[in-house]
Amino acid sequence: MFTPITIPFGCVMLFNVVKLKDGVKIEDVELALGEMCNVVKNTYGDDNGGFIGGQVYKYTGFISEQGSFDATKMSEDHIVIATYWQSFEQHEKSHADHVFKEKFDALQEYCTETYEIGYEMLWQGVPEDE
Repeated sequence: MFTPITIPFGCVMLFNVVKLKDGVKIEDVELALGEMCNVVKNTYGDDNGGFIGGQVYKYTGFISEQGSFDATKMSEDHIVIATYWQSFEQHEKSHADHVFKEKFDALQEYCTETYEIGYEMLWQGVPEDE
């Protein structure tokens, strides 16, 4: 559950922003979020399903003054779900499946908004040994 993941070059990443309703805390959605993520990895995590790995982050409020054009711009509380897939088509097929939709609908009960946008990998790297 908390093991490192390896992201192969050429995969796609889907970036899902989940904005919680006022008064809803991360603890309130942990079960629904965990069940949804578990369904994805156990149901679509093979060559046919295309799921490679994923990560969930909660917004903490810090904003980089060095990496932002406007560091004064604030954001609402939210959760980010980053998932990595062999193809966008496999992602879409999995998310159209009733097994996934049931778990995602349970999470959406706690949300004011969700949106998911996709990216193609252009570069990746790690520090090189000297």
